[in-house]
Amino acid sequence: MKILIVDDDESLTQVLSTAFTKEGFTTIVSKTGRDGLNKAKEENPNLILLDQVLPDISGNQILKELKIDEQTKTIPVMMVSNFSQEDLVNQAINDGATDYIFKYQADIEDIVNKVKGALKSDDSGQTV
Repeated sequence: MKILIVDDDESLTQVLSTAFTKEGFTTIVSKTGRDGLNKAKEENPNLILLDQVLPDISGNQILKELKIDEQTKTIPVMMVSNFSQEDLVNQAINDGATDYIFKYQADIEDIVNKVKGALKSDDSGQTV
């Protein structure tokens, strides 16, 4: 199973990639929103971890684009951010995010477990 991590925090993506690899996942990393959108279409990941603040485009804008595209609209997207403004969180959930994880409240194991849980409850019938 493939996880696409769209985040410009290189140390976090490295730690997440290592943790997911140990759990048997393949990880794809993107540091910008546009590259993340392209990789979502090219790689067809089972789940996307998406940062809210990226150098080129907001996470919520990327989420909207993913959810209107026929090719990517069914991929579960979990927002991962340090920004906890209620309006950003609500917008992400309303636009189709399956979860909104605050980086400062979660450790790597929590994120891995949330991803596993989201994939187990995925409507496609796939399990971890």
